[in-house]
Amino acid sequence: MGSGYADHLTDADLGVLVSVSQETGHPAGLAAGAAWLRRHPEALPGLVADPRIFEAVFGPGEAASAPAALASPFLIFAVAVHRAAAELESMDHVPERSGHRQRVPLFDAPELRDFLGSAARRLFLAELLGSFTRNAGGWYRAAGGQPGARPAAQARGGRGQRGPRRFSELDLSRMAGMLDAVPEAERSGVYRRLGDVALFLTGVFPDYAIAHGLGPVSAARLLRAARVPAGQQDRLAAAPAIDLFEYLGARWYRAAWGLAPARTARLAVVAEVADRFRQARRVLNHVADRCLFPPGSPWFAPPAP
Repeated sequence: MGSGYADHLTDADLGVLVSVSQETGHPAGLAAGAAWLRRHPEALPGLVADPRIFEAVFGPGEAASAPAALASPFLIFAVAVHRAAAELESMDHVPERSGHRQRVPLFDAPELRDFLGSAARRLFLAELLGSFTRNAGGWYRAAGGQPGARPAAQARGGRGQRGPRRFSELDLSRMAGMLDAVPEAERSGVYRRLGDVALFLTGVFPDYAIAHGLGPVSAARLLRAARVPAGQQDRLAAAPAIDLFEYLGARWYRAAWGLAPARTARLAVVAEVADRFRQARRVLNHVADRCLFPPGSPWFAPPAP
């Protein structure tokens, strides 16, 4: 897993780890310690989990260190995920949303501890959070669109529409529309990102997901895109918003695994999360409550309604 962290950590991140933890044994300076970590990435997960790193990044006022101000979003989220794993070791219940801004205790902490017991799943969650620090969007060309066509209709979204269409990663209906526009070999990636969005919204912004959910038209469209049998669609479309997001997210992750041209170890984690989607969502709820949304948090603003 160390190389997975190294792929994302900047030189400034390594400097933070060295300056706060002093675990590398390089008193000569941050540059030497950071270079050592580049050569020994196996040390990175342990350093990210160091409580002193958490205090440096998330501590109030003077508890946060000056070098930590240079930390990348990935390091910040990785620290938060590891902090959640440490906190869950001594917890027996974790609050669950039972409605908009309502909490009830669920005694499922052992299951969440088990989920975070996998180093690969911890890295998966850190990468997921880091990938949403900027909302990607743009245009894709529907079947039959002509090169150079102007997006005059700006993706009105009607069935059979041709030409350029707009998409946003946080608009699941428009994202699902890409499945009909991309080659078969690329559909695994679209399914993967659909699953990511479902997990991110229910994990980081569950109140938003509950309040706004999915309208009947969007729900029906997404269930069709997920290839849910027609006989089950009406029942699932009427399910509570979080339950529907969980069902779709898990199904999309399984499709990403099943359609992948090459099944890598990193993608295998996606298949694992598909089978434990609710646990992943509940872990992210804990991370968001404890780390990402204290007063004045700069990390995420709620999606626009």
